Amino acid sequence: MSGNTPVSIGDSQFEDEVIKGKGIVVVDFWAPWCGPCHTMAPALEAFAEANAGVAKVFKLDVDDNPKTAEKYNIRTIPTIIFFKDGAPLDVSSGARSEAALQATLTRIIND
Repeated sequence: MSGNTPVSIGDSQFEDEVIKGKGIVVVDFWAPWCGPCHTMAPALEAFAEANAGVAKVFKLDVDDNPKTAEKYNIRTIPTIIFFKDGAPLDVSSGARSEAALQATLTRIIND
């Protein structure tokens, strides 16, 4: 698994990769038919590359993985959740820029 691109995960990997993961993990809840999700994809990819070794970035398709989407009450996509040591710290809905993602990461690191 490369540390510098968003990696697709599903319900079965979520516990091990995110909840039991150490450090900062960012999850993009998305769907293939979602226009704003596709609009945000380049920003998410650039963010992942810029933060290799700092944060792991995952993508979870809400249509294929309803269990996790339901657990986190995902009603709008894209929704981005920043986790630290398995605990959700920041939830935002709607497409975000690379700068907005970076600002959230910086805040979490400095808290």
